[in-house]
Amino acid sequence: MNMQRIGAAAGILAPIVAFTCILVAIESYPKFSWTNNALSDLGVVNGVSGPLFNFGLYVCGFLAVIFAVLSLYSYFGKNIVGKVGAGFFVAASTALICIGVFNENFSPTHYLVSVAFFVLLPISLFIFTVAFELRHQAKMSLLTIAVALVAAAPWILYFTLHYVVGVAIPETISGLAGSLWIIVLGFKIQKQK
Repeated sequence: MNMQRIGAAAGILAPIVAFTCILVAIESYPKFSWTNNALSDLGVVNGVSGPLFNFGLYVCGFLAVIFAVLSLYSYFGKNIVGKVGAGFFVAASTALICIGVFNENFSPTHYLVSVAFFVLLPISLFIFTVAFELRHQAKMSLLTIAVALVAAAPWILYFTLHYVVGVAIPETISGLAGSLWIIVLGFKIQKQK
C-alpha cells in the first residue's frame, strides 16, 4: 500500500472516529440539547463524555492532517491551487485538534480555534473547487462546491436568522458536510491504480 492510500484511509477513518465519539458523548450526557448547546459543551462534562469528545476531535484532526500530507498534496501533483487548498485544509485540521486540546476551560483560545476551524474548512473547499476545475474533474468540482456551501450556509443563517440558541446544529451540519467530502475523496484516491 502506497503512502497516498495510507493517507486516504486516514481521511476515511477521521470522521468515523469523530462522530462515533461525539454521539457516544451525547448519549452519555442526557442534559445535552441540540438547540441550546454547542458540541464543545460536551468537552468539559465530567465522566466519560468530556474526555471522549475531546479525544474524538484531536484524533480526527490528526488523521485529517495525515490525509492532507500523504494524499492531498500528491493527489494534486503540480496543481498549485490544490496545494494551497491542502495547506488551508491542514490549518483547519490543526484547528480541530486544538478544539479538543483547548476545551471551553481555555477561554478565549477555545473560541478562536473553533472559529478558525469553521472558517478554514469551507475556505479550503472553495479552493479545492477551483483545483478540481483546473484538473477538469467536473463531478468532484461540483461536489466540492456543494459541500463548501453546505458547510458555510448554517453559519451564515445562524448569524443572520438566529434560528437556534446554541451552535450544535450548525457545527454538526458543517462537520458532516466536510466529512462527506473527505470520505468521497478518500475512496476515490483508494481506487486509483
